[in-house]
Amino acid sequence: MKSLKTIIIEYLNCCQYQKQLSPKTITAYQRDLIQYKKYIENSCHNKKMFYEKHSLEDYLRYCHSQYQPKTVKRKIASLKAFFKYMIINDIIDKNPWDKIQYHFKEAFIIPKTIPLHIVEELYTIMYSLKNTSISKFKYMQITRDIAVCELLFSTGIRISELIGINTSDVDFFTHDILIHGKGSKERIVHVGCNDSFNAIVDYYTLYSSVITTSGPFFVNTSGNRISDQSVRRMLQKYAKSLPSSPHITPHMFRHTFATELIEADVDIRYIQKMLGHSSIHTTEIYTHVSLAKQREILESKHPRNNLKIISDR
Repeated sequence: MKSLKTIIIEYLNCCQYQKQLSPKTITAYQRDLIQYKKYIENSCHNKKMFYEKHSLEDYLRYCHSQYQPKTVKRKIASLKAFFKYMIINDIIDKNPWDKIQYHFKEAFIIPKTIPLHIVEELYTIMYSLKNTSISKFKYMQITRDIAVCELLFSTGIRISELIGINTSDVDFFTHDILIHGKGSKERIVHVGCNDSFNAIVDYYTLYSSVITTSGPFFVNTSGNRISDQSVRRMLQKYAKSLPSSPHITPHMFRHTFATELIEADVDIRYIQKMLGHSSIHTTEIYTHVSLAKQREILESKHPRNNLKIISDR
């Protein structure tokens, strides 16, 4: 049998060239498989036992002692996909995962959102900086940053989806944008707020000489596609200018978008489609009801309020 290192290399090549998985997915697989390889090398006298049931069970115990349940679940998914590849290509005869039982419950974590007054403060300072910019460079930079924030908040798209937008994906007539989501799935998002779309138009007008028709829509000063890290740094820069210096990430705009729509009584299936979730169960994380919403419902909707009690007999 080939060495584990060789099999991993061949598997990752298959993921890239045959399955055409995204670079992020391949990087995650690579990281998880290399970690498993190192564990086997450090803990097993016989390195050829990497495909044995007891080796995987030992590794699972190690992962549970080191990582949160969500991380362990991802590592399991990476290994199961790898072992399925080995079965299909006749590298091993039996899949040990068929005889491994495991169960763990992830702690429920309420998605972190941005309070609307913080969003308002963020926009206020960004638009103020735009209006007072004294150099063309600063003006172009803040115009792009505003467009990025407006699009994140108005559509709830992922940061990876935002940086993946090409100029040809934006329809300036209908205000629709073609989004390239996870798993090569595409969907159309509509920018319904005129102020948000005007910010996108302002950005495009200013950068039209830099942006190519078929190239990336959001670019840096060099004309290259912006990175997710540059967007994260940008948000933190402006957040530090706010009185409370809140921690703001691109994904928090997505959580806020979904949570506010849930609280506005929008059907969860519409929100599922907007967010690009393949399963309604993923969207249901946003159905937690805030205390304020509970009070509003119970004070205005509870049937006890409509009961007419006659006390005199």
